Parts: sequence; C-alpha cells; structure tokens
Amino acid sequence: MPTTTLDDVAAAARVSRSTASRVVRGAGRVSDEARRAVLAAVDELGYVPHPGARALASGRGERVVVAVGSPSADLLADPYVARVVAAASRTADTQGVGVALRWLGRDPGGELRRLARDPGVGGVLLVDYSADVLASVPLELVARVAAIGPADGRVASYDVDAAAGIAALVEHVLAAGRRDVVMLTGPGWLPGSRRAVEAYEDVVREAGVPARVVAADLSWLAGAEAAREARRRWPGVDALVAMSDTLAVGAMRALAEDGVRVPDDVAVTGFDDQPFAEQAGPGLTTATHPVERIAAAATTALLGRRHDDERTFPSVVVRRTSA
Repeated sequence: MPTTTLDDVAAAARVSRSTASRVVRGAGRVSDEARRAVLAAVDELGYVPHPGARALASGRGERVVVAVGSPSADLLADPYVARVVAAASRTADTQGVGVALRWLGRDPGGELRRLARDPGVGGVLLVDYSADVLASVPLELVARVAAIGPADGRVASYDVDAAAGIAALVEHVLAAGRRDVVMLTGPGWLPGSRRAVEAYEDVVREAGVPARVVAADLSWLAGAEAAREARRRWPGVDALVAMSDTLAVGAMRALAEDGVRVPDDVAVTGFDDQPFAEQAGPGLTTATHPVERIAAAATTALLGRRHDDERTFPSVVVRRTSA
C-alpha cells in the first residue's frame, strides 16, 4: 500500500505543502482554518511524519549531510558542490530539516560509519566519490544514502545522462568539420570520468578519427595545463571536449594566453552549463546538467524514505560561440 505523503495531506486539506508542513511541525504562523483542515487530513489519511519532521518537533534537529568523497578537500569549494548544497537546502527546508556539508577525509569508510551511528543524520547525499568510497558505505547506512552520480546498485543513484551529453558535444564539433578532437577528462578515481571517455571514444571511433584523451583534476588550472599538454602531444588539435565547464574555462584561458583563437583555431566545449559558462569569453558551448533537479529529487527521496522512478535526468547541448 502506498505511503501517505505530506503532498497528499496538503492536497486533501487544499493548502500549500509549506502550510501543511508548518502545521505538522507545529512551527510557524498558520490560520486556524488551515490548521483544522490539515489536522483533519492527517487523521483521515493516517499520515505519519517522516523522521526528519518528528526530530525537529522533538528538538533533536535531524539533518541531511552532503558528503564529499574526493581524496582532497579542495572540492568542497567546487561550484558543482555548492549547487548540490543549495538545492538540497531549499528542499530540506520545506520539512524543517537542515543541511550540512562534510568532507569524508582520509578515512571515508570510518567517517561513513560515524554518520551511520549519528541519530541526527536523516540522510546522506554522496558527491564526488570514488568506487572505493561507494563500496565502503556501511549496510546500516545504505537506506539513508543517495549518490549524486553513478552508483553500484546497492546505493540509490540520482544522475544526469552524461554519456548522451558528451556524445552530443563530440558529434557537434565533428559536424563542424573538426577532426583532431581531444577529450579533457577528470581524474581516474571519479567514476564519471570513465563514462565520459567511453562516450567520447564511441563517437570518434564511429567517425573514423583518433581517440585522444588527457586526464586532469577538476580545477580551472588543471584545465589550462591539460589544454597545453594536448597541444604539445598533438599539435594539430582543433577541438577540446572537456568533462566540465571548469576544465573548459581553464583550457580557454590557456589557449588565449598562448595566442590560439577560440573557436577559429580550436573549438572548446564543457559540460554542466554552470552559471559562469555563458559569461565566459567566448561564451562556452556546453551540455546541461540539471544539478538542482537531481539534488532536489534525491533529498526528497531521502526525507520520504522512498526513491522515485525518475533517477536519470537528460542532458542537452547548449550552443554558444566557443564551438
């Protein structure tokens, strides 16, 4: 039998979800009429608040933890992580639940075990993790974890169809006549890096052009270094397809400093459609990554203790002047 949700209560009471949440939590200003309607709907539907709402009412303060599983703490400042935290916070706030950002550190398995034992942790959003970090999620925490990215089948995954987005970008530059296309991918520990390379290799193989890959960290400085390495190794390179907008912007900066024109000499594409992509000079051709929708869906699932059918979100090319 389907679990009654707060949305069901709000619909039955003919009030907004936020109003129903305030009544259930006993916090915030609500009219007497709305309170009576919500409480009647709660009784009629047999609604039981999820642990996050119950914890808030009891003063325990349950929270969702955005856990960064990267080897270095540098990614705590990454714009992608900031987007996940902001979207999770907006979603959790409707239930009166807070969001915390945590780096899993040098002992991610141990940190995950500590999170599993913490009664105040209602859910964990895992981002920028390796396969080893994913495998170290303890059994008692699995039901409270959602991975933002590829997962191993044990942990629920909420992800973008990055393979389709990367493939479409490679096809775009090939259609423009580029024939020496280099992939700037992320670090080997990141599962998404292999997926991006495989998508790129499938397209260039079918087009009959060589596959050329340079791996880099996820910073703009790494993107600059990767672009220069690509041009040293393959002087005829005429397109760079980067795994992220940050890498792509770093690559464009290096090309500009070296007197290489974008897109006349070298076309450049990114991935993520970060807010800064449109303002980059020139505007960055990229593919969408609906981080806000993905993080919101994962947070909603964790707070409701159930996972939705839609876990893979589409990615489409956004054409600007860099390619």
